Amino acid sequence: MSLNKNKKILKIRKKLDFLDSRMLDIIKIRTNLVSQVLQNKTSKKQIVDKKRINVILKNIKKKSIKKKIDVKLTRQIWSSMIRAYINFEYRKFKKK
Repeated sequence: MSLNKNKKILKIRKKLDFLDSRMLDIIKIRTNLVSQVLQNKTSKKQIVDKKRINVILKNIKKKSIKKKIDVKLTRQIWSSMIRAYINFEYRKFKKK
């Protein structure tokens, strides 16, 4: 690989690192909001809300199409994130 291509890759990776940092800030805010929702749940049965999950995934699909983002990619990202937050809620619910 040429030196120029290497420099371009490093430049792009620096931008990716910056975005990752911003995404972590957003994840922190999202986690705080999920925690607030969890505080208002009285039973573990309330943790998985299939209707809500379907609404979220439908909205993400619409927004992905509108923004010309690969729909399969965003569905996979959000599905993973939803699963991660469900796990988070189960872990935190026990400690209530």
